[in-house]
Amino acid sequence: MATELRETRGRDEPPPPRRSVEDGQCRPPPGLTAPATAWIWAFACGLFALYAIVSVRLHLRMLSTGFDLGLNEQAVRGWAHGHWPIVELEGPGFNQLGDHFSPVLATIAPLYRVFPSPITLLLVQAALLAVAAVPLTAWAQRVAGRPAAVVVALGYGLSWGIAGAVGFDFHEVCFAVPLMAFCAVALGERRYPAAACWALPMLLVKEDLGVTVAVVGALIAWGGRRRLGLVTVAAGLGASAVEVLVLIPHFTPGGTFSAWRAAHGSVGAGGFGGVSKAFTIGLFQPDTKPTTVVLLLAPTAFLALRSRLILLAVPTLLWRFASSYWTYWSSGFHYNAVLMPVVFAALVETISRWSPAVRATRLRETLVAGSVVTAMLLPAHAFWSVVEPSTWRHSHRVDDAGAVLAVIPDGTQVQATNRLAAQLAGRTSVSMFGRPGERPNPEWIVIEDAYPQNWPFNDLDEQRRMVEVAQKLGYQKVAQRGDFVLLHRPPDDTRQFPPPPS
Repeated sequence: MATELRETRGRDEPPPPRRSVEDGQCRPPPGLTAPATAWIWAFACGLFALYAIVSVRLHLRMLSTGFDLGLNEQAVRGWAHGHWPIVELEGPGFNQLGDHFSPVLATIAPLYRVFPSPITLLLVQAALLAVAAVPLTAWAQRVAGRPAAVVVALGYGLSWGIAGAVGFDFHEVCFAVPLMAFCAVALGERRYPAAACWALPMLLVKEDLGVTVAVVGALIAWGGRRRLGLVTVAAGLGASAVEVLVLIPHFTPGGTFSAWRAAHGSVGAGGFGGVSKAFTIGLFQPDTKPTTVVLLLAPTAFLALRSRLILLAVPTLLWRFASSYWTYWSSGFHYNAVLMPVVFAALVETISRWSPAVRATRLRETLVAGSVVTAMLLPAHAFWSVVEPSTWRHSHRVDDAGAVLAVIPDGTQVQATNRLAAQLAGRTSVSMFGRPGERPNPEWIVIEDAYPQNWPFNDLDEQRRMVEVAQKLGYQKVAQRGDFVLLHRPPDDTRQFPPPPS
């Protein structure tokens, strides 16, 4: 009879009311219900369209580069055909795994096999960066409502760090951005097994992210799941150590850690003191490093500093600021993309800890401050290009380049200047004209005789001198249109092309 009464009561009584985050006693389920999140997915689709338009238009306008779109396409092309990811732009027979340990690029291979184009890589990147907005926005909505969710969605989606990645070719870090977003949200909601599961795949994205995974493990242990946390720490540190000290040197020409370190501008040769000096000098002297840190935190009104999740940004900032390469320090390029979900997740966690009284007084001013910073930074970055007439104006430069590149047969060996290499990586064996260590005797050389600083040359005169050397060795001009020049030499000509100065 007692069992019957209990079953009847369970059927007839309404379920207990679901408590909100504010009561501090239970948390909402992590599941995303369709009515609440339909707009979030629609917004992510809008971000995908924005990212795709910006990056694809840059490529179609021939403003993408061999470093890095071309070399990443060469790596994916290798995987797609069942080979090692050989990157001729890095050097003859160079395995991409000897530059960065990024086997995650192999996941693009099936799609690239069907659609063999650099645009495939750009669309994959756009989708990965866009989907990262979903967990961040949904969490903000659960914590503080629709207005906060909109600000977080716009703040992340239009952030300068994401703009830097979208506006500069394709990079493997795009895989880490959604993983970091889902991981940070899981950490913030104390769903620690989920956080570990989202973190561990980052070990296949890039060698430095193992340290970030270790920080995830430390936060899990801090939250009370000590065994899971320690296992995650060990997995992260162990993976980074094996990748940096064993796997990457194995695939690097020379087969040593020092060769890889030299290629990436590390100051590790000075030991801990060298790293510490490089970091602290750059942090406390006028430099781009403090500016990068300020720009990183400003869109959150610096409230991200009040969250433990901000610790996820520390490993990336440390290795970048300890390097001797200035590009790692700056707010440009793709190096800040993986930090964007961290700072906005840290903002949401900070808001989630506010009492209802504090939230009522501080939430609006926080959201307004973050929105103002995002809006102020927007004109300085790649997303602004969608409203600039030059983005949509037809360029005769593109026609000129297309006519010259069409003369080059598929499958041949070519040396090209940086912006032209990205146009050839999918159908030829292209290497960089004028870069030390490149294939010395290509059948074709194609250049753009226009940019004052056409990397790897210091200036246009240096590039022209190299072209003169090539012509003395038998290369003949077979096509020219506008600023684009194509040289050819029969493959049976054995005269040695001299290597450029280091």
